[in-house]
Amino acid sequence: MRHMIYLRARAVPAALGQKRPSFPILISLSLSAALLLPACQNGANPAQVNRALASVNDIDNSNMADVMLTVGKPEEAVAYFQQAVATDPSNLTAQRGLGKSLMKAGRAAEAAAVWTQITARPDATDEDRVNFAEALIRGNDWARAAQVLAQIPPTYETFERYRLEAMVADSRKDWKKADSFYEIAAGLTQQPAPVLNNWGFSKLTRGEHAAAEKLFMQALTYDSTMFTAKNNLVLARAAQRKYDLPVVQMTQIERSQLYYTAGLAAVKQGDPSVGKQLLQQAIDTNPQYFEAAERSLAALGG
Repeated sequence: MRHMIYLRARAVPAALGQKRPSFPILISLSLSAALLLPACQNGANPAQVNRALASVNDIDNSNMADVMLTVGKPEEAVAYFQQAVATDPSNLTAQRGLGKSLMKAGRAAEAAAVWTQITARPDATDEDRVNFAEALIRGNDWARAAQVLAQIPPTYETFERYRLEAMVADSRKDWKKADSFYEIAAGLTQQPAPVLNNWGFSKLTRGEHAAAEKLFMQALTYDSTMFTAKNNLVLARAAQRKYDLPVVQMTQIERSQLYYTAGLAAVKQGDPSVGKQLLQQAIDTNPQYFEAAERSLAALGG
């Protein structure tokens, strides 16, 4: 038996025209050989060998699912998991992969339908319910998302859970809960910039402009490249009639775009002359033709 396994393992490169097999193939062969060799030596029956091989296949399928979700294109991942679910409708790993890939592809309604089936299973987890709630939120079904989150016990404390709880509280204008959940979520991740930006935007919509400015600045200390936070920061400052650009890292094109944001905000605040100056700075700063700023300035008679 040992000699047969050696021959099969060596036969693979020859069949491929002396090309080295890919890493996943090598892993699968080594795992299969490691399982089959003791089985032959110990006289294991075929059923035991089949069960061992099935466990190897489960590992391979799980690894492939991870690869498709992390490096595959969204639509390609959707097609892969749709085929996997069609082949084995009871495969929970494939169902979860389909739900996640549909969300990555921007197909929230379809993702919600998949998570509905997953969470109806007796082996569904609280993580599944969090993913379900996110799909519902992306589909703008806030009421149902709140119901799903309410089914999760308070002992399940993760960043994703509290991030969604904060968003739902925001949608209900329950500012006290929203602030509490945003604060918890920010403390549960090493990359809090996105949640701090969301929290700042929440404060901005409430009219708490100084608090919003502080949160956007804090977000940029964790991710200085986040343009959304930079743009929101300019809006928060402009709402306080602080039209000069903040001292943050920015490219020349970003500077031009931020001048444009500040200019429009100034006009909205009732300061058209300041707005015209800022729009002109946006045009002068941009290394390319800034059509939107040109149109806005022309509309103001500049």
